Amino acid sequence: MALDMGPVLVFVAGYWLFGIFVATALVMLTIACAVGIEFALERKVSPMLLITFVLVLIFGSLTLWLTNEVFIKMKPTILYGMFACVLAGGLLSDRVFLKYVLGNAFSLSEQGWRALTWRWSSFFVALAIANELVWRTASTDTWVAFKLGVIPLTMIFALAQTPFILRNQTEGDKSPPVS
Repeated sequence: MALDMGPVLVFVAGYWLFGIFVATALVMLTIACAVGIEFALERKVSPMLLITFVLVLIFGSLTLWLTNEVFIKMKPTILYGMFACVLAGGLLSDRVFLKYVLGNAFSLSEQGWRALTWRWSSFFVALAIANELVWRTASTDTWVAFKLGVIPLTMIFALAQTPFILRNQTEGDKSPPVS
């Protein structure tokens, strides 16, 4: 969780202390460190962190190279849109990618996984739309505050899924052991 939220917190702190361009450089450095730490600990990097890393490097580089903050503001929209498309696209091709990401955390019925995936896909669409509305209509200060607000909003959304998850959990294999 710290590896996911750390770069956002560093970005926000960097913005308030030094401005958007230093914050962009700091988030690029921080997310590279997060990828390195996750690889050192797990010997793999989660797909979400890897996709975020690549987009931060691309859009962060464009922001710094062209000295145009629009690129770093667009990055969340593209990221959330990609997550939504991957999740929904997976369902349309009979693959439940959320199950691969969260399957170790809990066991759901196939119908439960599909419904939870639609919920998360819809949440990411809502975040993408909200990011577009905020960065296009509000000040950079407001956009940075919104970006920080996405963290508790995501936690609230995840916690709000708990009753659904509990209703759709499957019990482990109850067959008698083979002797």
